[in-house]
Amino acid sequence: MSSVKVECVIQENCKIGESPLWEEKENSLLFVDISGKKVYRWNSLTKDLQSISVADTVSSIALRKSGDYIITLGTQFAALDWKKKSVTIINHVDKDKPNNRFNDGKVDPAGRLFAGTMAEEIRPAVLERHQGSLYTLFPDHSVVKHFDKVSISNGLDWSLDHRTFFYIDSLSYSVDAFDYDLQTGKISNRRNMYKMEKEDSIPDGMCIDTEGKLWVACYDGGRPKKVPGFILIGKRIQTVKLPVDKTTSCGFGGKDYSELYVTSGRGGMDEAMLLQQPQAGSIFKITGLGVKGIPPYAYAG
Repeated sequence: MSSVKVECVIQENCKIGESPLWEEKENSLLFVDISGKKVYRWNSLTKDLQSISVADTVSSIALRKSGDYIITLGTQFAALDWKKKSVTIINHVDKDKPNNRFNDGKVDPAGRLFAGTMAEEIRPAVLERHQGSLYTLFPDHSVVKHFDKVSISNGLDWSLDHRTFFYIDSLSYSVDAFDYDLQTGKISNRRNMYKMEKEDSIPDGMCIDTEGKLWVACYDGGRPKKVPGFILIGKRIQTVKLPVDKTTSCGFGGKDYSELYVTSGRGGMDEAMLLQQPQAGSIFKITGLGVKGIPPYAYAG
């Protein structure tokens, strides 16, 4: 583990950085700043950082098979055309809850986009609970709601055999697993897979590696934590310490997906805290972990 290296690759003052997404054909990392209402694209070769400002909170970004991107904007699924810097609304959820917004989202192996909602925060992790739901946007642009009563809909991913869906509702301090039907996109049989201690901080975004192990970004804990996949749940395998506390999500990238990119935020931090953690809100790259991720799936609609 001595070869693990953490470097700050994008020094940016994101209020809530989220949704690190590798786009192989552009050698680029995409990410968002939720409350900063910005979508970013960073070219890893030229180090050029571009951004597009949008009209509402933007909480996740996904690749689209037809080109460009899908974003979750406020409580809407929307298409983003990078060249034109234009946004086209696809569908709208939680219309009866004007105080809600989307949070994390990810595309499943069949090209459907899963994303969940939550109430707007009063301050980080302080909000009206149980206001959110988990949704799927299908390739035909229809939406299905899986369940409600979610507090902070967060990290999500699928097992390597595509039979299990993993999901985090942050304030449950739990990584849950569901049976997953790849043909229909249905999820069932919810169960707790890994329970975190509250001292471990709040589980946020996550991703899976090629060994089937989950990497979870811990908010106010400053370390992505490797949660054992199906073996030895409850035993911490590996943690990586970062120079910031508010790590929000993680995703593998680089030419062989051996680099772990981690987003962070600075929302809710006072001057004294920012002096101690000047890199809060930046994007970090972790190398030397000895594992690789899998390329992200693209939305099929």
